[in-house]
Amino acid sequence: MKELIFEQTGTPQEVLQVKESPMPTPRPHEVLIRVTARNINPSDIMFIKGMYGITPKLPSSAGFEACGVVEKSDQASSVKEGTRVMFTAIGTWREYICVPAAMVIPVPSGMPDEVACQAFVNPMTAYGMIEESGLKENEWLLITAGASAFGKFAIQMAKAKGIKVAATVRHDAQKQMLADLGADLVINTEKEKLSKVIQENTDGGIHVVFDAVGGILGAKALASLRPKGKLLSFGALALENMPVNSGLLIFRNLKIEGFWLSTWIEELATEKRKSAFQTVFGFLMKEQSKIDIAGKFTLDDFKKALDTYETPGRNGKILFVSE
Repeated sequence: MKELIFEQTGTPQEVLQVKESPMPTPRPHEVLIRVTARNINPSDIMFIKGMYGITPKLPSSAGFEACGVVEKSDQASSVKEGTRVMFTAIGTWREYICVPAAMVIPVPSGMPDEVACQAFVNPMTAYGMIEESGLKENEWLLITAGASAFGKFAIQMAKAKGIKVAATVRHDAQKQMLADLGADLVINTEKEKLSKVIQENTDGGIHVVFDAVGGILGAKALASLRPKGKLLSFGALALENMPVNSGLLIFRNLKIEGFWLSTWIEELATEKRKSAFQTVFGFLMKEQSKIDIAGKFTLDDFKKALDTYETPGRNGKILFVSE
């Protein structure tokens, strides 16, 4: 079995390697899955660098999200062989993986692998954050790194609820793309002053920020909030902590909260969790929903995949697919 392994943390291009490993043997409660597609998320890169909330047990494979076909059922036969499933696990950048049967989700009929392998982390995070935000129709949401996969999902989901959306980008070519998805205001922070654009266009400021960046941009996004506004932090793409202005928090009565999808889902009641998945999958299956793919690569071509992932202004997901 082929898999991508790293024996020490560091830059993915430097520490990842393709290795032949024994086929995994599932335990009674697990299914054996032949992985057909996996995507590259920022969390995957942070994990390899040793900068994520989960510490890798070395040597480790990478990747948290994928889809595939059940090759061997669990002892209770709760998931039949041949079933297409999506799942999250530590180390999905391999050809075969064992996952608890209770943790896999059957892929809806008609959903291609290219969508199924990214149907969990980003769209579920977007859905969960919109639910947690308490945003109402005509209120303003600001999304940093708006051209990311998460950003594009969040824009479309928020607009479906009548929420006004502002988004930050770093390339002019991305502005029209996000406007086409429904963003009301797109700011190129490399050329425009965020606070000035927000002040001139939002009639009082932003109600809620979804911040994936942290650092200085996160601080500027925090300053764009109107009194009693809230910033939900769920990423640190800048690899820097956000400097927080205590006076701003006090005098505007602002809130900063963290959001981690795993914790949010674990705390959902069974029926609410089921409803969340149905809503997200329904969104993904709509013809008008836009899901961009920027490139497909085999595990052997992981360096090309990672170089493409790092391309400035890239629009769309990078996938590892079966040969």
